Amino acid sequence: MTQRTRIKICGLTREADVDAAVAAGADALGFVLYAKSPRAVSLERAQKLVRRLPPFVTPVLLFVNASVDEVQQALQAIPHACLQFHGDETPADCQVLTNQYRHPFIRAARIPLGDAASGFNLVQFAQDYSHAQAILLDALVDGYGGGGKTFNWSLLPTNVDAPLVLSGGLTPANVGDGIAQLKPRCKALAVDISSGVEATDADGKPLKGIKDASKIHQFVAAVRAADAL
Repeated sequence: MTQRTRIKICGLTREADVDAAVAAGADALGFVLYAKSPRAVSLERAQKLVRRLPPFVTPVLLFVNASVDEVQQALQAIPHACLQFHGDETPADCQVLTNQYRHPFIRAARIPLGDAASGFNLVQFAQDYSHAQAILLDALVDGYGGGGKTFNWSLLPTNVDAPLVLSGGLTPANVGDGIAQLKPRCKALAVDISSGVEATDADGKPLKGIKDASKIHQFVAAVRAADAL
């Protein structure tokens, strides 16, 4: 039986976009608690948006080098959330931040662009963070929190003994290829999109943090089509 690819829509800031992602069939919704991100929301705002989620849709809180107090405060406000660490957190840091592995977390791996992707030891990274619920793959760019860039999927190892979340520059047009390449290389696969489903202004420039409901539906449909192959 083909395993269904789980879908996360990240960088949500508005009620309408939360509702659209749920209606499209997303499994998880991401809220960025990193003030330097253009898609950042306050904890209070995230809490209000999360209240709109129905059962079995998971909220994911994204942190970058956050303190224990910040993480614990977020968990008190949204206790059923999954955590996503997107900074320089070591395995020991993750242990402390998640209260001795009692809370599920995802650890982001920043994959170099171009041919340098082959030099990233993803197998070792997954072993180092073996207590993570999954390893999220994003492109290595300046700053933190994801940059909407696509790395070379074909250069990743073929034997990663961990669930992976493919992220970085995904769109409805390319996600099928990403799933085809990555699903055989890991224990389970999910996909995570943010900029690829954002609205644009009159000049075609992306409106960061503002989603396009039609693009969300197109993305989910493309994932389901890839799963059916």
